Amino acid sequence: MKRDVHATVKDERLILKRRNEMIRGAVTLFKEKGFHRTTTREIAKAAGFSIGTLYEYIRTKEDILYLVCDHIYEEVRDRLQKDVDTSKGTLESLKLGIYNFFKVMDDMQDEVLVMYQEVKSLTRDALPYVLKKEMEMVAMFEQIIHLCRENGEIDLTESEIKMIAHNIFVQGQMWSFRRWALRKMFTLEEYVEHQTKLLFHGLLAGRKQEGR
Repeated sequence: MKRDVHATVKDERLILKRRNEMIRGAVTLFKEKGFHRTTTREIAKAAGFSIGTLYEYIRTKEDILYLVCDHIYEEVRDRLQKDVDTSKGTLESLKLGIYNFFKVMDDMQDEVLVMYQEVKSLTRDALPYVLKKEMEMVAMFEQIIHLCRENGEIDLTESEIKMIAHNIFVQGQMWSFRRWALRKMFTLEEYVEHQTKLLFHGLLAGRKQEGR
């Protein structure tokens, strides 16, 4: 279940506003210094308010990390739900879904990088919830691939479908992790094209062998 982060302020709109300011400041600092080397005073300053105000909206620095990770996953999920059509079950819809996911990873590359660098520092009660959100997003691609199989466009086993869905997710994240190297070789569009070609080669291999 979603973790409740205690706030002494009761105005929900103000809580959302202040925490969003806090998240933006924390992402910048965590990227530059890492979670453990960043202080709550620095986060408060980056967010534009005092350390006293900061503690009206959270209790610990770990609360801020949880809010950062939760916010990033919510943003990615919302954009995927908006841009990825999981109902058609065609290879073209899968191809478009892959492009839109990679585009989200490009737009949010700083946030994605911070999240994966620092997720290990989440408290034991927060980590399972955050990781579950990632599995829900992987499941969106599983759903599309399942429908492709039902429509006769591909021939994959259940385990192969799960593997392909995870591959799509990791390859999207790789654009953030390895951007220092990949951007010297590819534009985002070229990267998407190459990765999609390789993925579809694996997707269609079973059907081609069956037709021989």
